[in-house]
Amino acid sequence: MPSQGLITELWFDDQALEAATFYTNLFSDSRLGPIHHYTAENPSGKPIGSILTVDFTIMSQRFQALNGGPHFKLSEAISFVIECEDQAEVDYYWDQLSKDPDSEACGWCKDQFGVSWQIVPKGLEELMYPDDPIKAKEAMERLLDMKKIIIADFYK
Repeated sequence: MPSQGLITELWFDDQALEAATFYTNLFSDSRLGPIHHYTAENPSGKPIGSILTVDFTIMSQRFQALNGGPHFKLSEAISFVIECEDQAEVDYYWDQLSKDPDSEACGWCKDQFGVSWQIVPKGLEELMYPDDPIKAKEAMERLLDMKKIIIADFYK
């Protein structure tokens, strides 16, 4: 049977619309989609008429935000990677998304909703894994010392 596509579902307590609006305003080529409401009693305890799901698209990737209640939390086990063209783009996304200083390491951060992100420059693999094993070790040591990735620091 052919696939109908892949949609990433994000579980929130009650911030689905706030999160979807934030993400579609942050990323270009993004849009909000249909909003669905609870129509009957449900295990989440959310009232009839409140928002159940919000569909949205970021850079051609489909998402659905669910107001499912406090039963499940987002974790670093899943993260979204943003490949940036340059340091200015790394800085832009870092400034917008990094809201939990305790989660910052090696280009990883967590936003105000608990979603984990990896904000990395395009070509990070080439910086991290040069043919010279000594340079590769130095690059890894530099990365491990970083929170936000600073591209110029790989060239020291």
